[in-house]
Amino acid sequence: MANSRFEYVREFEVHDTLLPQTYIVVRIDGKSFHQFSKYYEFDKPNDEAALKLMNSCAKNVVLKYSSDIIMAFGESDEYSFILKKECVLYQRRKDKLSTLFATLFTANYVALWPKFFPDKSLHYKHLPCFDARCISYPNLQTIKDYLCWRFVDTHINNLYNTAFWNLVIKCGLTTQQAEQKLCGTLSSDKHEILFSECGVNYNNEQEMFKKGSLITSKGEILHVDVVKKIDELFDGY
Repeated sequence: MANSRFEYVREFEVHDTLLPQTYIVVRIDGKSFHQFSKYYEFDKPNDEAALKLMNSCAKNVVLKYSSDIIMAFGESDEYSFILKKECVLYQRRKDKLSTLFATLFTANYVALWPKFFPDKSLHYKHLPCFDARCISYPNLQTIKDYLCWRFVDTHINNLYNTAFWNLVIKCGLTTQQAEQKLCGTLSSDKHEILFSECGVNYNNEQEMFKKGSLITSKGEILHVDVVKKIDELFDGY
């Protein structure tokens, strides 16, 4: 198209650039993963192999762009990549960053699938797909609060799902009955239901399930209480 009369069409392209000197979060999320996990028969409430696959994909992304990424945090079928405020990757273009992370993560997921699910081949009608969004955060405190928010969300969701699926699988309740039983319950109530009715001590569940996974810029995968360690995690930033 160079130097042709058709080149004017480029004038319609709009580049949404994220604000400079702000922290960037690129959060990827699985598309229709409820149906995806059902088709491939993931274990409930947590499939260890599926979570480890997510962690390996995220680790590869972090290591590829370690000079731009502070850390990443993941739970279930989502991962948040926290980029430095000095990051100028793709000139901070929102569309480029979101498509880069979504496609790179998806490519890793497909490539690594046989390692974690050697007995389950991907079907072309049920392929994994991730979307992504980019958010700018103005200061360090806000980005800390973002990470704490995702960590707390992990705890709330996992405690509920653990109670829900144990009521269904171990206690024989229907999904509707389990939902009704848990409606309006507090965290302490769910702990008690799990222990007294399902024989499950939630404290003994895997740390990865309860706390999510945090990946450092060096590729270390940690399962820690983010809220308690938030200042330590961002030391130097």
